[in-house]
Amino acid sequence: MFLNEKDRDYLRQRFSKELEKEVTLKLFTQAINCEYCLETEELLKELAETSDKIKLEIINFAVEKQKAEQMKVDKVPAIMIGNERIRFFGIPAGYEFAVLIEDIIEISKGVPFLSPESARKISRIKKPVNIKVFVTPTCPYCPRMAKYAHSAALINEMITAETIEATEFPELATAYSVYGVPKTIINDTIEMEGAVPEEHFVNELLRTIDGLAE
Repeated sequence: MFLNEKDRDYLRQRFSKELEKEVTLKLFTQAINCEYCLETEELLKELAETSDKIKLEIINFAVEKQKAEQMKVDKVPAIMIGNERIRFFGIPAGYEFAVLIEDIIEISKGVPFLSPESARKISRIKKPVNIKVFVTPTCPYCPRMAKYAHSAALINEMITAETIEATEFPELATAYSVYGVPKTIINDTIEMEGAVPEEHFVNELLRTIDGLAE
């Protein structure tokens, strides 16, 4: 068990009050060559048991290769949260578990974490944007950047947000020169080190689209 009874009671009560629409979690997993796949699957099963509005779909990455390719999933464990543009690669443990909970609530309500002013600016983006946020479970500053990215993807269907657990995917972290977390990378060109204010995040996001930064 990952969730003790106290945790389960807390989640049941919170979800019963705050969840409005159903939220689907899609987990890509496999039995071999994946250090945290089994743990991630068990954690999500326990989480889904706390509310009938949380649906869990488990997809065998090794078998459903075509589906994985269509959804641009190239590593596991991979979690698609609600719409397929909000993604978590790795086990959502430690501080990142709280991000998963907030994502579920945010998607269910359809109300973004970011401010209305930020949402107004982000909604103007008309070109595809990819946001990668590298995190670790023990980083207390990582959830802020993950939430910014996920909220942006909820606001605008042109945006895909990927939270990546750096220690589970060291080769990818090395490729993006991740020496500390959080590290946020937009369209593989703009980089932000550490946790930054919301306004700065939004302006950097808009800077990827010519003429929108304010």
